[in-house]
Amino acid sequence: MLSKQLVVGGGLLVLPLTMTSENRANFQPVQVKPPEQPAVPKPDPRAVRLRRFLSRLHCPITNLSDDFVHAADRNHLDWRLLPSISVIESGGGKAYRNNNIFGWNNGIEAFTSLREGLELVAYKLGRSPLYRNRDSVEKLRLYNPDEDYANKVLEVMNRISPVRNLSAPAQRPENDTAYAN
Repeated sequence: MLSKQLVVGGGLLVLPLTMTSENRANFQPVQVKPPEQPAVPKPDPRAVRLRRFLSRLHCPITNLSDDFVHAADRNHLDWRLLPSISVIESGGGKAYRNNNIFGWNNGIEAFTSLREGLELVAYKLGRSPLYRNRDSVEKLRLYNPDEDYANKVLEVMNRISPVRNLSAPAQRPENDTAYAN
């Protein structure tokens, strides 16, 4: 009887050991991936170019470079149009009142912030029935009927970049070196 108890007791001790060694033989280590770093988006080359241009002019609105580009994209405008108007109208934010760096409504219109003014003017130039479906020159002639105004703004646009589309060269259409119009 004692030998029977030893065999059963020994079996109970050996069973977990054999299961453990079997588990070790079949064990596949779990691959732990390092935490993924969030992808840092590459800066938009248009905003980089605009920031550089406004910095050279010592414009206080340099920090709005990304906002100019995003507002233009949302409203289907040439990305150089709004900052160029602001350079002509307020020296790029050096001289303005009522947060109106665009001289909108003869400079009378008051905005609660520069960004609000930027958003409203972008929206009007891109989507209002008066400006919609017109090219930049036509928009500028409506914006300010002075004969030289459109040419002044176009000159600034071309100083910002003579190339409208600053995407990667592989994505550029063949006829993308046209000057602002």
